[in-house]
Parts: sequence; structure tokens; C-alpha cells
Amino acid sequence: MNNTTTPLQEDGLPQRKVDQLLAHYGSSHTHPTNEVIHFLAIPLIMLSLYGLMFALHPWVAYIFVAASMVYYARLSAVFFISMVIWSLVIVALVQAMGSHVLIASLAIFIGSWVLQFIGHKIEGKKPSFFEDIQYLWVGPIFVLSKLFLKLGIKW
Repeated sequence: MNNTTTPLQEDGLPQRKVDQLLAHYGSSHTHPTNEVIHFLAIPLIMLSLYGLMFALHPWVAYIFVAASMVYYARLSAVFFISMVIWSLVIVALVQAMGSHVLIASLAIFIGSWVLQFIGHKIEGKKPSFFEDIQYLWVGPIFVLSKLFLKLGIKW
């Protein structure tokens, strides 16, 4: 997103960065089938990425998660807290994989990305991260934003 002007909300105030990112990401995720695929694939991709980094060395995974939390903290307290909780779940799942972490994470990673690309083929639009890598971090909060909207949670 390389806008020179900040979009305005209905009340005339500047739109928050998190809302701009979610709106832009959402514009290439409108087909119901693509959305369902993303709701499954994005958490699995997160799990697999953490698992692959953990297999490389646990500290690589820990540092990546910490850096990701800085990104989320700068966007929204609600998303930050949610991503901390989700990251703790992922850490527990990866540790439960034990000695199978590398092969399991690799299989999950490949399968999840195949699903993602099928979803984008159905959608007819390329994945957002092709234009800006930060959309790899926006995907998880996009999924959360849809859940939060249904639950009436504001971010």
C-alpha cells in the first residue's frame, strides 16, 4: 500500500493503518470459498512456519515470534493480545510434534500453500503478499477480524 493520502473514516478521522491493511487484504479475499480456504490455511501456515523455524533452531522461532508481536502491537492491542495467545498455542503444538517437527511442518506448509493458491485461483486475484511482504502478517489478523466481526469485538 503506497498511498500518499490516508483514507478517512465515516466520521472524517484518518483511517487507522490496521484498517487500511485489512481493507486492502480483504479486497483480494472476497470469494466465499477463498475465505473458507484462508480460514483453514492461514493458521496452518503459521503453525508450519513456526515449526520449520523451530526445527532449524528454537531461538530462530522465538525471535521471529517476538518480532511478529512487535508488528502486531504497533497495529492494535486487541490483535496483539490475540496473536500472543495464538502464538502460545502454536508453540505448544510444535513442541508436541517432538522429533517429527520438521517433516510434519514441511507437509503442513506445502499442503497449506497449495490450498492458498487454489483459493486465489478461484478468487481470480493474486495473493496480497506478492505486492508487499507485510501481508504475510496481515493474513492472520484478517482471519481474526472476520471472527471478531461475528462476535462484536472491536479492534
